[in-house]
Amino acid sequence: MIRRPPRSTPKPSSAASDVYKRQGISSRALFDLDESHKIFERDGVDAYREYQILNEEKILNPGNAFGLVKKILEINNLYKSKDRVEVILLSRNSADTGLRVFNSIEAHNLDISRAVFCGGESPHKYVKDFNIDLFLSSSNEDVRMAIESNVASATIISGKSNFKQDSHLLKIAFDGDAVIFSDESEKIYHEKGISAFIKNETKGERISLEPGPMKPFLMELNRLQREFTLDECPIRTALVTARSAPTHKRVIKTLREWGVRIDESLFLGGMSKEDFLKSFQADIFFDDQLKNIQDASGKITSAHVPYGVKNEVK
Repeated sequence: MIRRPPRSTPKPSSAASDVYKRQGISSRALFDLDESHKIFERDGVDAYREYQILNEEKILNPGNAFGLVKKILEINNLYKSKDRVEVILLSRNSADTGLRVFNSIEAHNLDISRAVFCGGESPHKYVKDFNIDLFLSSSNEDVRMAIESNVASATIISGKSNFKQDSHLLKIAFDGDAVIFSDESEKIYHEKGISAFIKNETKGERISLEPGPMKPFLMELNRLQREFTLDECPIRTALVTARSAPTHKRVIKTLREWGVRIDESLFLGGMSKEDFLKSFQADIFFDDQLKNIQDASGKITSAHVPYGVKNEVK
C-alpha cells in the first residue's frame, strides 16, 4: 500500500510519514484478462503476445481487485504533500505484452508507476525487495510461494459481484484461524473434532494464538488507522469467524496482546458468512477455506489464503 500528512487533525507522526505501505497486484487481478488468458492456455505464448499487441490500444475492463486498488490509492488524497500508500504491478507478462496493461492503468487514471514484468516467470521473488505488505494475484502458485517467503498474500477468486460500493471507506474483512492466526487450533478441530477444539481453546484462553500469514498486513492497516481519529479514519476492519462463545475469548485476548484494533468482530458459530460480508460492505474478504471464498465471491471481492491444514497439498 502509500504516504502524506492528513489535511485535518490528527497529523501523522514524522516516523509514520516516512513509511510507505505497499500492495503488490497482478495484472489479472487488476484487470479482466480472461479472454486473453484463454488464448494463452489454448494457443500458447506466441498467440497471446500477438493478441495483446493487436489490442494494445483497447482498454481493459476492471478486474476483481480493481475497486479495492482504487480505494487504496484514494487514501493518498487525505495527505498533503507525500503519498502514503503505493500499489505496484507485479506481472508474469513481458514488457511487450504488458504495455496494454499500462495503457489501461493510464486510461483508468490509476496512480501506479512501478511495475515488474517477468516474462512468464513468477514475480513473487520481488515482493520482499519492494517491501510489499500485501500481494494479490490470480495465480495460486505465486501466492503460495509468497506466503512461504513470509509475505501476506492471497489469491483473488473470480466472481460477479452484484453489490455496488458507494462509500469511499475502505472495508477489509478477515477470517481468523489460518488467516490472522496460525492453524494450530484448526488442526485440533480437523483431527479431533469440535469438542476437543472447544476444550483446547477454553483451557488455553490466556495463551496467545500464534500469528498467521495475514497478521503483518493487519498490523500495517492498524498503523495507518492510528494516523486518523476514529471519525476520520478511511479504513474499517472486521473479523468474520466461525468461532463463537466460549472460544471467542482466546481470539479477543490475542488481539489485545498484539495491540491490534479490529473495528467489528462477528462470531458466527458456523453460520454462512456471505450475507454478513455484504452487510459489512466488504471491499475484500480473506479466508483460508476455498468454499467460503467461492460462496462469498458472487457478492463481494474475495481472496483465498492457501495456508494451513485445510490447504495442505496432498
